[in-house]
Amino acid sequence: MADHGAKTAGTRTGKPKGDKFAATKPLQLPAVVPDAPAAALHEGRPAHPHQNLDRSVMAAMAQVTGGVSPHAVADAWTDWWLHMARAPGRQLELIEKAQQNTLRLMQHGVAALTGKADEAPFSPKANDTRWSHPDWAKPPFSQWQQGFLAVQDWWDHATDDLRGLRHKSAERTGFMMRQMLDTVAPSNFPALNPEIIEKTVETHGRNLAEGAAHLAADMVQTLTQAKRPIPEDYALGRHLACTPGKVVFRNDIMELIQYSPQTDQVHPEPVLIVPAWIMKYYILDLSPENSLIRHLVAQGFTVFCISWCNPTADQADLSLEDYRKRGVMAALEAINAIVPGRKVHANGYCLGGTMLAIAAASMARDGDDRLASVTLMAAQVDFVEAGELLLFLDESQVAFLEDMMWEQGYLDRPQMARTFAAIRAEDLIYTRAVRRYFLGIEDLPSDITVWNGDTTRMPARMHSEYLRGIFLENRISAGRFAVEGRVIALKDITAPMFVVATESDHIAPWRSVYKTQLFTDNDLTFVLTKGGHNGGILSEPGHKGRHYRISHRQAGARYMGPESWLKGHAPQPGSWWQEWTCWLARTSGATVAPPPMGAQDKGYPALCDAPGTYIHQG
Repeated sequence: MADHGAKTAGTRTGKPKGDKFAATKPLQLPAVVPDAPAAALHEGRPAHPHQNLDRSVMAAMAQVTGGVSPHAVADAWTDWWLHMARAPGRQLELIEKAQQNTLRLMQHGVAALTGKADEAPFSPKANDTRWSHPDWAKPPFSQWQQGFLAVQDWWDHATDDLRGLRHKSAERTGFMMRQMLDTVAPSNFPALNPEIIEKTVETHGRNLAEGAAHLAADMVQTLTQAKRPIPEDYALGRHLACTPGKVVFRNDIMELIQYSPQTDQVHPEPVLIVPAWIMKYYILDLSPENSLIRHLVAQGFTVFCISWCNPTADQADLSLEDYRKRGVMAALEAINAIVPGRKVHANGYCLGGTMLAIAAASMARDGDDRLASVTLMAAQVDFVEAGELLLFLDESQVAFLEDMMWEQGYLDRPQMARTFAAIRAEDLIYTRAVRRYFLGIEDLPSDITVWNGDTTRMPARMHSEYLRGIFLENRISAGRFAVEGRVIALKDITAPMFVVATESDHIAPWRSVYKTQLFTDNDLTFVLTKGGHNGGILSEPGHKGRHYRISHRQAGARYMGPESWLKGHAPQPGSWWQEWTCWLARTSGATVAPPPMGAQDKGYPALCDAPGTYIHQG
């Protein structure tokens, strides 16, 4: 039996450490069917040594642009401008729109000056909290706010779909224009923001001095790329990720944690949790009161969870297949040894859910029936409607990111953080900046903000394969994704499924998650819960204001579209966690005595206490 406790480093082959411009092996994609176009484009073609000069130039440019391809930006604006230039009717429409917005703005201004009550003609978007201070409703601040919102409204209309214009170009130009407008919002300027003025008068300017100190500290942190230390009150293993357990398996990709039982009897089928490798697993084991893992254990389940490593440049050549085989499948083998003769309830979150769906489909294809059920939380199997993360994902952008990762061996934490922050820039960037730099308010840590700052890297080869094969080419639902040389099909999965989507998810939009029902034929329960990508999943019982919708589709039933489904299923108050644990219990056998912690005689000894060692990798 191999030493399961040993950690081995991967070998970086994407770029040699010697001559920077030496010939390199191109990144390989997962196997696809022979007629797939990507196979001809990206596999088997020898790279000319001079191409590495191009890659180095692109990598340097990517550091300047934050990983955004200039071609993708220019292409969107060119497409929009050329179609707008040949559309005089649309131009007249926009002129009329500008006149209407100006007139509404003037009427509102006159009403404000004369003291007459007047409803604001323009309203902020649902998630825009920059205008929450009551003085934004009073002149002159109301005029500045309404002027900004009027311009924003006009540009939303100008970058709307236009006949002949690629839909992606319309979305891209709209997104970029929102980003540009956000930089000049009146809420960003101390002299125009009533909240900043009020705070400055109240504190005699101390808020600006404290904000300047915060700005200086953040600039140093950005320049040095130093990771912020986790506050002592949120120490890992004591306050967060503190559910008791043992690491029972370790390789170079992951540690497998088995959690200690908290009940005298447990359901016989263990639960395996597969988190996303873009995050550290303890989003599912935060504080004791909102830990999904602790809740499962308390409900009498034997829980195992994968804790992924934080890859370095030496692991740049880790592939999607490595994560499937030496991650998910290796975890299943360990669980089968520790809890022999029992099927496994598998749960995948975000990208971990996508990987679990791939693993489940390949197991079903091969007649491997070790899964008792499959749960997917905020996870997609089809990426046609994958939200704003797809806005700039095209061949140029993927190649640009590949060159950046080729240079450094991985996609780094700040590069991913900027991408996610840009999706909700008005809240995650500008509102925070105003509070921190002009109001002098220190960021108060919480369990989820501590986790959010504890980001991980992504190995170059795996991320390239993911972007190309899954995001860009959508191979899973298109029937073009192969494992070990043979195509997989989601409809082969016969184990019952429990699929969870969240209402305001910007990363995995609920309608995209819902499409799991379009590509499967098995017994499936679908839940749509209140909240976003993380907050909706962390919906512990007793959480105020939570609700969810739930439905059950029998195996072989006809497909219902998302809009019809939404109309036909009313929200129910409470937490979806209770629905899920009851569902797991119904698909499990009669309770038994808890299994041992690990199986030393089978090569799976208890290596250390949870949360293990990989969670501390910086």
